[in-house]
Amino acid sequence: MNPELHAIAARIRATTAAGTPLRIRGGGTKDFYGEPVDGEVLDTRALAGITSYEPSELVVTAQAGTPLAELEAVLAEKGQCLPFEPPHFATPGSDAGSGGGTVGGMVAAGLSGPARASVGAVRDYVLGATLLNGRGDLLSFGGQVMKNVAGYDVSRVLAGSLGVLGLITEVSLKVLPVPPAEATLRFACGQAEALELLNGWGGRPLPLNASCWVPEAGDGVLYLRLRGAVAAVEAACAHLGGERQGDVRADWDACRDQRLPWFADAPAGRDLWRLSVPQTAPVLALGSEPLVEWHGGQRWYFAAPGEGARLREAARAAGGHATLFRAARHDPAVPRFDALAPPLARIHHALQREFDPAGIFNRGRLYRAETALG
Repeated sequence: MNPELHAIAARIRATTAAGTPLRIRGGGTKDFYGEPVDGEVLDTRALAGITSYEPSELVVTAQAGTPLAELEAVLAEKGQCLPFEPPHFATPGSDAGSGGGTVGGMVAAGLSGPARASVGAVRDYVLGATLLNGRGDLLSFGGQVMKNVAGYDVSRVLAGSLGVLGLITEVSLKVLPVPPAEATLRFACGQAEALELLNGWGGRPLPLNASCWVPEAGDGVLYLRLRGAVAAVEAACAHLGGERQGDVRADWDACRDQRLPWFADAPAGRDLWRLSVPQTAPVLALGSEPLVEWHGGQRWYFAAPGEGARLREAARAAGGHATLFRAARHDPAVPRFDALAPPLARIHHALQREFDPAGIFNRGRLYRAETALG
């Protein structure tokens, strides 16, 4: 165990003995996400650096505090990428376009960008991880190969756990080559037509990668990104029609990081909700136009405080769920995440008791009922 890890492990053991909660923090770009938490900050940025990278094997291993932008730059030099496009967001107090997120925060938050519906989520690319648990023990899970079936797949459970199971110290990730061709098509259409088009295209052998429907005055616009072999992308463009765009990579990055005008121009005092529903779900009768991603599977709404119950009911009726993604102000009566079904809640709490028996890590960030577990 290196000196930085040794010092952090000693601190964890001391805080566990005292019952003092710890707030795990890397770049701080996702402080808004999840329930508010208190506690002493446990900064991960000392655990930085790419420890192993084998481009020919499509595997990279990096410490948790490694800046996400640094990892992506190293991969880009070899023509490779993180296909799920993790959001960068902005470090609090910085310019909107800056990225201060870390690799550990990327995994702990489990958030994916525009290509998620086509290429998979963060958890699908996690091959292995090391974790400091609530006893200060360093545990290793998974490995550095694409086929690893030894034991439970705990490394993937860490994706989206928001740090409540322990401190991620290092992760091994599957990466992929950057596709040789990319094109973005623009279609003027309303939301219902956009969903119909996306559902129809989804059943065809097309190199679909990402989509974004944005409401605009009069109707709306659907942007469709194609990625793949040159011949496949060119054939799809000729077949689908639409208006082919120039270099719009910056716009897709803005979509990923919620810097599009639709997000920036939101009315003051509104909460941002994410509704995750089946791609085939129809237009939801909620009285406002959402921004639609993931071929219809992710729909963003701004709503006034107090409207959350209506959004959650609509999401459930469509076969999905709703998350209070960004709250204009904290309301203890409105949970950020939907409650777990009883069987899942039992598994969730059993995992927490196993990994963090004193409940010191990010206490209550996923669900408010989480306190010291004893």
